[in-house]
Amino acid sequence: MMTTTADLADDEISDAERVFDELVAHEKRIEPRDWMPEAYRKTLIRQISQHAHSEIIGMQPEGNWITRAPSLKRKAILMAKVQDEAGHGLYLYSAAQTLGITRDTMTQQLIDGKAKYSSIFNYPTPTWADMGAIGWLVDGAAIVNQVPLCRASYGPYGRAMVRVCKEESFHQRQGFEILLTLMQGNEEQRAMAQDAVNRWYWPSLAMFGPPDDQSPNSAQSMKWKIKRFTNDELRQRFVGMLVPQAEILGVTLPDPELRFDEETGEYAMGEIDWDEFFEVLRGNGPCNAERLERRRTAHEEGAWVREAAAEYTRKQALRAERQAA
Repeated sequence: MMTTTADLADDEISDAERVFDELVAHEKRIEPRDWMPEAYRKTLIRQISQHAHSEIIGMQPEGNWITRAPSLKRKAILMAKVQDEAGHGLYLYSAAQTLGITRDTMTQQLIDGKAKYSSIFNYPTPTWADMGAIGWLVDGAAIVNQVPLCRASYGPYGRAMVRVCKEESFHQRQGFEILLTLMQGNEEQRAMAQDAVNRWYWPSLAMFGPPDDQSPNSAQSMKWKIKRFTNDELRQRFVGMLVPQAEILGVTLPDPELRFDEETGEYAMGEIDWDEFFEVLRGNGPCNAERLERRRTAHEEGAWVREAAAEYTRKQALRAERQAA
């Protein structure tokens, strides 16, 4: 059982805080039974649940293409990827549950529109090339953001991220290969690939969150060693990864201001449209309503499955009790 501030006297809280701070400072893991500040617990619930919601909602843009993929091989690969994303959501919901929140509560917060998920999944996927751009750009950004989370100070989160990142690396390579195949095709296919890159490039940069001076949670998350790098540092790493890969693909990154600054050792970039980012985050993106409605419908139509599973579990427990008696 998790130990909370309410369970301890004032002097015990002081000792518990000291132990917590020492564990974090010495790169030790905080586990569910350990005492933790309430703000740390709430921060983790917010971050992990949002991450889980993003994986579940993120199944929709790609699941939409499983039956329309151009070959049986492509269908099978895309189906495996969507299944991976469902698994990622389950790992992460399980990690969040160790913090004292139920999966039912998190799901209800999502379908009620009270919980956020990554704004990137509120954009449409009109062509097959979008599957390549999502894999290369969106999953590529996810890898850059999530690999440091394998070292997150909260044990269940960090351990979940190890497997998630291994599978995300497959997803990124899959997207790269789709784009590479299209770029080696005819003029129409090359134009389709470039168009998809143009549409997904800027939203993928925004995935890392607002600039550091406008990010209210980053400093504290880094102090607690949940995060290891700032939003802008991660964005720089991502762009540094994309530039040579774009050259191999033969696509153009749609930022005429993008250049490497020898003096700073960083990439100078054009300005991200943060107004669009926050507008999508507020629920006003192209597909926000559609994504939530589909998730809500799926939850309602799956009620009988959850009820059947609960009844099966109840009967199994009852049978075990009778056998033990």
